[in-house]
Amino acid sequence: MAEKTRYSDAELDEFRTIIKEKLEKAQLDYDQLKLSIMNQDGNDIIDTSPTYKVLEEGANTLSKEEVGRLALRQQKFIQSLQAALVRIENKTYGICRETGKLIPAERLRAVPHATLSIEAKNDGKK
Repeated sequence: MAEKTRYSDAELDEFRTIIKEKLEKAQLDYDQLKLSIMNQDGNDIIDTSPTYKVLEEGANTLSKEEVGRLALRQQKFIQSLQAALVRIENKTYGICRETGKLIPAERLRAVPHATLSIEAKNDGKK
């Protein structure tokens, strides 16, 4: 029996559903992070006494930096999921970009934006 070279349309539909669900949640998380950065989430210290404001400014700055890093990471995740949807449309989804072999479906269900098989990923770390 010949080795599969790509996933069937039905399998691609399953992956598309998984990716769209993750994309929707990721976008909501990203929007929350953006609101937090812009202080529009209503959780600010503006209405507290000046003493607390001075004490909290350092922590608030650090927190904004951390939230900014999280937002950038989330944005990259969203872009990876969107790229995976493009690969589904092109019917190249699930093909390892290093080995050219199919990435196991179990891996894609867990990490739907994966572009490397476990073997290729581990080889890259050596």
